[in-house]
Amino acid sequence: MASNRTTDKVTTEAAATQTEAKPFSFSRFINRNGHEKEAPPPPAQGPPKTVWREYFESAVVTVVMALFGMTFIVQAVKVPTGSMQNTITIGDHLLVNKFIFAPGKSLPFLPQREIQRGDIIVFKYPGNKYDPAGDTRPDNTPILTNYVKRVIGLPGDRIRIEGNDVIVNGEILPEHRIVAEERRDTDKAALAVLSPPTDRAPNEKYDVYHKPVPPPSDRGERNAFEGKDELVVPPASYFVMGDNRDNSEDSRFWGFVPRDLVIGRAMFVYWSYDESAPPTGYGIVGDFFKNTRWKRTGTLVK
Repeated sequence: MASNRTTDKVTTEAAATQTEAKPFSFSRFINRNGHEKEAPPPPAQGPPKTVWREYFESAVVTVVMALFGMTFIVQAVKVPTGSMQNTITIGDHLLVNKFIFAPGKSLPFLPQREIQRGDIIVFKYPGNKYDPAGDTRPDNTPILTNYVKRVIGLPGDRIRIEGNDVIVNGEILPEHRIVAEERRDTDKAALAVLSPPTDRAPNEKYDVYHKPVPPPSDRGERNAFEGKDELVVPPASYFVMGDNRDNSEDSRFWGFVPRDLVIGRAMFVYWSYDESAPPTGYGIVGDFFKNTRWKRTGTLVK
């Protein structure tokens, strides 16, 4: 019995020695029959990427992401006219939130909502069916030219205008009125406020600017109101006006803005350049630093 135990011990130690002689390797695996086999070799690697290829791939990804963002999320626009002075000045470059007014039913966890009275929207100019001759200018092409105005009337609203009063559904719209006029030396500068404005009332959410002397009645030029005392905003449309009330071609003249022409809501000024300022004489770089309105850059539009 002692010899058998000795033999078993030697056999067990030999087996253990043989097992330890095979180190673990990731190139080996056990097949279904329990036998150890060599793993197939890894696929051959291609040549390493060059620096230029990596730059090119990064540039392509950047362009795709930028196009996606400009199509569905934000868009940059420049304000070329003074119809929204002094809320938005000539030379302001705006970022427009396109996602907030995205068509279709909005989901509760997404930052989407319906257009509201008082919103400043950017939209495609719908054209003037009352005076088509004005649409022949290259800077005023229907469906191509971007406009920036404030929403005054929502679908179903009844709109009347009496002097400086905008009457919506039989009530005067609460607006903070400021007396101002255009500067005589240039038409691209901000309006000159003639008297210190009063504080806003709690229900006055935004400022509008009127000339000190009311202009002659332009009722005949307000073609949208021709033969009418009141307009009713049709479904899926909006009545818009500029904050510079005496110098704004808006829904009073060419009618309503269809919902499908609305691009989005003006968010903030990412850069503002004073086009009325004279050249500094130090070239583009000098003009950039001297004539940029640094205080307006980064301000919210409201």
